[in-house]
Amino acid sequence: MSEGGLREILERIAAPDREVERRARRHIDTLTKPVGSLGFLEEMAVLYCGMTGTDKPVLGRKRIYTFAADHGVVDEGVTGYSREVTRQMVFNMLAGGAGINVLSRHVGAEALIVDIGVNYDFPESPDLIGRKVRHGTANIALGPAMSESEAMRALEVGIELARQAREDRVTLLGTGEMGIGNTTPSAALFAALLPCDVEEVAGRGTGIGDTMLRHKIDVIKRAIQVNKSRLTDPVGALAALGGLEIAGIAGLCIGGAANRIPVVVDGFISTAGAFVACRICEKVREYLFFSHRSQEQGHATALEEMKARPILDLSMRLGEGTGAALAMGILEGAVKIYNHMATFETAGVSGKSAE
Repeated sequence: MSEGGLREILERIAAPDREVERRARRHIDTLTKPVGSLGFLEEMAVLYCGMTGTDKPVLGRKRIYTFAADHGVVDEGVTGYSREVTRQMVFNMLAGGAGINVLSRHVGAEALIVDIGVNYDFPESPDLIGRKVRHGTANIALGPAMSESEAMRALEVGIELARQAREDRVTLLGTGEMGIGNTTPSAALFAALLPCDVEEVAGRGTGIGDTMLRHKIDVIKRAIQVNKSRLTDPVGALAALGGLEIAGIAGLCIGGAANRIPVVVDGFISTAGAFVACRICEKVREYLFFSHRSQEQGHATALEEMKARPILDLSMRLGEGTGAALAMGILEGAVKIYNHMATFETAGVSGKSAE
């Protein structure tokens, strides 16, 4: 994708329909309950109406894209798992045995795996979308993760998947990821773009100890220093410090906004992708729901910066799209309340008397 092509897509992103939101709020206030008594559920329903542009919302097909990619920074010893686990976990997902498979089935969402950068060539599978940009990123501690043209190609993958989802009549998208070592580039992106101290956003990832965490922090600082000249804009920072799955998620968020499909963002790594998307185009933020507050160090900082209220807080840090799947169920409940709960008039229930 060229810069001109990306600019054309960004120009298609319009603000959510505020008049629809006003009508939706008026409708919710007529339901058989005290005003505001369902809290954030009510706000989610209103936001969904505004994003989709109708006060008669339909929540039909739900789809989660789990982007998979490998990371060269694993060579620095920043995680307790080998990079082969990325490939092995993709096979587990394709066999239906991963957490994302269980929870997506639970909420009735499609779970599709996107090979955007795994250092392995998979055989064809019905649930695997092959969109490999390259076989994993380079080591960010030594130089850029990828070229800017590769970052743009990865963004295009996510944008195109959102467009395809629109054609498939998907009404709610979710993000997910699989990539051993990917909390390191995510923390690097937050530290560089917020900006903030690395210690504030670098966490334990797959459960590393204190010694490895200190080493991980040093590696991230080195990566930021080595790539300092490339961090002048969001795409440049994404290419220098990011991952292919992070770029794909950023593209999905942009594509969702351009196609008026709300996107439920998963945890720490997905939020890094969403954050980059919002830095590329701030209008994207208004089409995002944030599924949960991750246990990963730094996620709370990122959510606060984005003025995002997470739907859930369950001390989760698995990734894959598991938080997005759970939150989709809550969001669907909010839309069903909006659509199916009786009003005071239809139920013949007396409303609150005037004070």
